[in-house]
Amino acid sequence: MNKQQLLKSLKEMGFSRKILDAFSAVKREDFVPPEFKDRVYEDTPLPIGRGQTISQPHTIAIMLSELDLRKGQKVLELGSGCGYVLALISKIVGNEGKVFGVEIISELAKKSKENLENYNNIKIYNKSGFRGLPEQAPFDRILVSAACRELPEELLGQLKEGGILVLPKGSRFEQTLVVLKRKGNVFDIKKKIPGFIFVPFVE
Repeated sequence: MNKQQLLKSLKEMGFSRKILDAFSAVKREDFVPPEFKDRVYEDTPLPIGRGQTISQPHTIAIMLSELDLRKGQKVLELGSGCGYVLALISKIVGNEGKVFGVEIISELAKKSKENLENYNNIKIYNKSGFRGLPEQAPFDRILVSAACRELPEELLGQLKEGGILVLPKGSRFEQTLVVLKRKGNVFDIKKKIPGFIFVPFVE
């Protein structure tokens, strides 16, 4: 599958124009190891080192769609890996938006900074994302890109009122993508989408 075929597939799945435009603008090949360049536009996860993966494109598109991203928003991704999703988010929120990534694995954090050196609205932190990023809070949107066994309550206080949190919750072998919205001091569950497999959250 090449890039145009992938974009056609995502369009047929019903994803919005702003998500398709982001996938069109960002080169996935810039974020994967050289040995996987020939598979870069397959709709499948690919290894990026240290037991981590870059998620399959249609899974990423679902997460971005559920985040309901808007221009100018401030967005946090926990478990940002190689930086590919951060780049997509950056394209959607635009230059007036701010995007923050937290990655605990030093090699991946360093590589993502190299991958994203031409993006001026993204900042990467090499630290545990288990408690979010309180020093940059509050955020309009938070995406957790690794599997959590429980909902991280620490993130509630880092969301703006009406802000959206998307995360995969469940066991090591299967998770449900949970979409939550902050209403006062509680999370209101907007949607649950079953059948995902993410790498476990590294604390």
